[in-house]
Amino acid sequence: MIRICDREIRVEGQLLRIARLEADGYEFLEDPGPVLEGLRKSKTRIDLFTFTQKLPETSPKYHYPMEWDNFAALPVSTFEHWWDQQIGFKARNKAKQAEKKGVRLKEVPFSDELANGIHAIYNECPVRQGRLFRHYGKNIETVRKEEATFLDTSAFIGAFVEDELIGFVKLTWDETRTQAGLMNIISLIQHRDKAPNNALIAHSVGYCADHGIKYLVYSNFAYGNKSHDSIVDFKERNAFQRIDVPRYYVPLTRLGSVAFRFGLHHKLTERIPEPLLLKLRELRRAWHHHKLQSAAQVS
Repeated sequence: MIRICDREIRVEGQLLRIARLEADGYEFLEDPGPVLEGLRKSKTRIDLFTFTQKLPETSPKYHYPMEWDNFAALPVSTFEHWWDQQIGFKARNKAKQAEKKGVRLKEVPFSDELANGIHAIYNECPVRQGRLFRHYGKNIETVRKEEATFLDTSAFIGAFVEDELIGFVKLTWDETRTQAGLMNIISLIQHRDKAPNNALIAHSVGYCADHGIKYLVYSNFAYGNKSHDSIVDFKERNAFQRIDVPRYYVPLTRLGSVAFRFGLHHKLTERIPEPLLLKLRELRRAWHHHKLQSAAQVS
């Protein structure tokens, strides 16, 4: 991690060094020039710097090399418009179901109590969505440190059953409060029947409407050549739509120029045909399911 022009910059990679804003996708650069100049003068070797435009700016503003990226974005006007006109009946019924089953939603301050609740959610199960869950096994100090980022531009919304935190959202908005991203949205698997994630989305839409935030963003709509899955279906039912935006890749070294030209800045999985990737994901899901069953039988 390096700091340039009061921006935290994350640098990743060994052979090819790619840098981006630490809050890439949540923070944006109105004027990338000073940051690029600072990166060129930095003692840290960086081959490519990547950044994206914020919504609703979907036409390229800069002349740097670029590719198209995308957001899963929900245009927000009023909560009533989203509830009555934008979402499907299934998502609406799920949100109602949460209320009927005793799920309470409220904005909560960041605190040790909240960090402890998040820690419990993260450590419920080692596998989510058929893959190893990256937050599983983290100690409370690590969870507290990670969740304490961007507090000046974030809000936490908790889903509670009685006094137990069963799910939460961390909303993080950009400097102009144009768009807010769901940096975290997760709930306890044991309370899935109460549809807490649907309730959290509904409360997040209400938060954006109340604070004049025009777009609620749920990460990407599509990743590489990955086809539809349950998460994409969930996004669509809650009225998130794909909006393409420019993502720039600015070469800072000769290696960076060559890497971008030949597409070496993309992950290997993005080069694998989707039918083969689908089979590999199914095998991974079956393997993790088998491991979980075996562990349960032993215990």
